[in-house]
Amino acid sequence: MANNLLHENSPYLKQHAHNPVHWFPWGQEALNKAKEENKLIIISIGYSACHWCHVMERESFENDAIAETMNKFYVSIKIDREERPDIDQIYMIAVQLMTNAGGWPLNVICLPDGRPIYGGTYFKPQDWQNVLLQIAQMWEKSPETAIDYAERLTAGINKAEKLPIAPIPEEYTLLDIKSIVLPWKEQFDFRDGGYRRAPKFPLPNNWLFFLRYGVLAEDDDTLQHVHFTLEKIANGGIYDHIGGGFARYSVDGKWHVPHFEKMLYDNGQLISLYSEAYQQKPSLLYKNVVFETIAWAQREMLAPNGGFYSALDADSEGVEGKFYTFGYSEFDILKDDADIAREYFNITPDGNWSEEQINIPFVQPSNQQLIQEAGFTPEEWDSYINEIKAKLLDYRSNRVRPGLDHKQLTTWNALMLKGLVDAYRIFGDESHLELALNVAHFIQKHCTVDNNTLLHQPKDSNRQIEAFLDDYAFTIEAFVVLFEATFDEKWIYAAQELAYKAIDLFYDGHAKTFYYTSKIAEELIARKSEIMDNVIPSSSSTFTRQLYRLGLLLDNEDFTAIADQVFANVFPYIKSYGSAYSNWAIQLLEHHYGTNEIALTGKNALDWRKELDAKTYIPNKIYLGGTKSTLPLLINKEQLESKAYLCRNKTCSLPQPSITHLLELIK
Repeated sequence: MANNLLHENSPYLKQHAHNPVHWFPWGQEALNKAKEENKLIIISIGYSACHWCHVMERESFENDAIAETMNKFYVSIKIDREERPDIDQIYMIAVQLMTNAGGWPLNVICLPDGRPIYGGTYFKPQDWQNVLLQIAQMWEKSPETAIDYAERLTAGINKAEKLPIAPIPEEYTLLDIKSIVLPWKEQFDFRDGGYRRAPKFPLPNNWLFFLRYGVLAEDDDTLQHVHFTLEKIANGGIYDHIGGGFARYSVDGKWHVPHFEKMLYDNGQLISLYSEAYQQKPSLLYKNVVFETIAWAQREMLAPNGGFYSALDADSEGVEGKFYTFGYSEFDILKDDADIAREYFNITPDGNWSEEQINIPFVQPSNQQLIQEAGFTPEEWDSYINEIKAKLLDYRSNRVRPGLDHKQLTTWNALMLKGLVDAYRIFGDESHLELALNVAHFIQKHCTVDNNTLLHQPKDSNRQIEAFLDDYAFTIEAFVVLFEATFDEKWIYAAQELAYKAIDLFYDGHAKTFYYTSKIAEELIARKSEIMDNVIPSSSSTFTRQLYRLGLLLDNEDFTAIADQVFANVFPYIKSYGSAYSNWAIQLLEHHYGTNEIALTGKNALDWRKELDAKTYIPNKIYLGGTKSTLPLLINKEQLESKAYLCRNKTCSLPQPSITHLLELIK
């Protein structure tokens, strides 16, 4: 028999609809039931592409004996963390406070009012059963113990990431930046790229910081490590060499064996990163990664409404990575090309993934010798290997596909939108801009309601979820870069309206902070800020950075003043853990090195923007331009004859007659 999840829209919740556990979705029905029956609540959080979520479901939630315990003593609530990141945020903090660790599946036992008393991640079946029985017994015999602990833990949740108001420094110095960078660089892995740790996550925003820092600070060693890392990631098994796109992370320290799930948010950010890295150091590898990843997203993740789906599962046919791996003999389909393809992709008879005795295609730097010995020029090899990839992709397409999470999240679509715009700006492929505009229209049509109010995802038959701060922050960021690439001012004004709305909904003028949930959202046991950057930059750092950009583009000192105070509050903490404040650190670079405001006017404005992007890499810049404008920096600069201006600190240069002349000013 089905439980209460049967009619949910989330694929993750639907996966549990036929468990013997009497699951409820998050909502008043479940919360009222717990209070009325004085039962503890189990809050179990995961997502559809999560491998260990599937394992725990199979081992525990489909186990009749365990389900009987859960149904007898608890009200059990299943939550898709991607659908309700606000709930996930609170209970993740709780588990981290309890265990100094976190992850998914996330399983928390709470009082009937939702305050947590116990939690962890994956539990083996017998361990989970024992926990359930022990906590139920405690609740029956000594509820005061649970209530006392819940009070102290909830106080800790409310205190976490709550920052005092700090004075705004007169200036941010190079010494401030060095104090963050030097201990951070000590973690570099000079053998395999990235950091000395396993598993390894790509962490796009980290390497974006180091790319920009390396150029601005003229730190060639750091710059070299950035490119070394990006090459290792792009050549490793974490990248899908046959179909394009990146897995979420590698389980080892060599980027070889991926956790095979593919997430939209990773790939959108990595498209941006590899595009920008190409601009600084042109590389056919980087260009191929960008174009192949966009082709994958368009082929496998694009919905008819112009938006993108969320994720592809790690598993197919119940086996992790089965869709993406190859046996040695499967390359026989390539006939005369089989041997050279096997050598290039490191396909061995016993399997290069020794634990599973199967092959994950990856590339080694020594493959360049193989190409030379085979007599190919780089251009010839690129054409040849693309033909081989097409044949393997066609062959692989006949397999049973991994599950698709068809949720369409505003935040993740905005990240992909930005990636597409960045790719268009660097490589000039009009199809990328067309895709980007379709995503922008999807957000405006399907993820926006009255008065510029965003939704977290399109409304479905069950509920309408109000947007969180990251939905606003990343949509604003995407609209700003769309304006900078096209000079279509409707996007900058759309970003401005969203910024006003976000300040109204999320900014606390007394605490000088942005909350993650809006002031009109459902009240949970805590209202939290999201300060620290993770695999995705935090909503607070992203919105703060966009307020600075909008402040410059629109000459809006109110935006800048809010951003100044929020940044000052966070600044003392950045050097404690640079990797977790990488987006704030990017803003610190702009504070110290300044921002080049490049205004291009006249009929050649767009062509000049393209010329500038093709000629040089300027990490700290904003673009604006056109023939007629209402933007403050362009007023009184309207003319048919093309001119370029460089503005800094509210002062603009004399009009320059060419991009070459403008570059002389920047140097």
